[in-house]
Amino acid sequence: MTHFSGKTYWLIGASEGLGRALAKRLDEEGARVILSARNADRLEQLRGDLNDAQVVPLDVTDTDAVRNAAATIGLLDGVIYNAGAYEPMRATEWDSDAALRMSDVNFTGALRVLGEVVPGFVQNGQGDITLVGSLAGYRGLPAAIGYGASKAALVSLAETMRFDLKGTGVTVRLVNPGFIKTRLTEKNSFRMPMLMTPEAAAERVLSAMRKRRFRTDFPAPFSWAIRCVEYLPDILVYRGK
Repeated sequence: MTHFSGKTYWLIGASEGLGRALAKRLDEEGARVILSARNADRLEQLRGDLNDAQVVPLDVTDTDAVRNAAATIGLLDGVIYNAGAYEPMRATEWDSDAALRMSDVNFTGALRVLGEVVPGFVQNGQGDITLVGSLAGYRGLPAAIGYGASKAALVSLAETMRFDLKGTGVTVRLVNPGFIKTRLTEKNSFRMPMLMTPEAAAERVLSAMRKRRFRTDFPAPFSWAIRCVEYLPDILVYRGK
């Protein structure tokens, strides 16, 4: 079981929602937390509530900024990629700028960050990587242009890394939440089953980080229903389409 006390974690996407709640829980567990997001003011407010934290403002869509941030931070025990962008969008209402922005934050940003962190972890023979995906990454869903595809790419990335980093001492895990009550999900006009608070979701992520298990989907049974859709024949899924 992983213990957090005395360890340093780089939490990307720490300013709001799940990331903010997770930063507080890691701090309570005795970890040193490096807080990154675009909103420096919100990060500074969060740092004031923590015992041992450093603020490193960061736009994950800026390759040079990611490289500079990683060089500034130095040695890490773990990295948590929680940066996320979301706009509900149907294919009939395509917004290329929004779709590309979601892809850049949710997936390509992770590639930038991991490209700076993983080589050092491998060289040192240890490191802990947590990627926060989404249940929306398991199947194409309505009104999820940009978001669903970028989360599916993140799921695939995590699966590949789990294979490739076996035996290196580097732990890779994937955490796929359902709906969490945040400023992003406030954009949804539909009913969100089993909507969780950021605090409840943070507890689930922290619990997953204590273990070496690769994949954690929550909440059940909503996550079970989403995964089951994967195995339905297309004739049922797209009936009448």
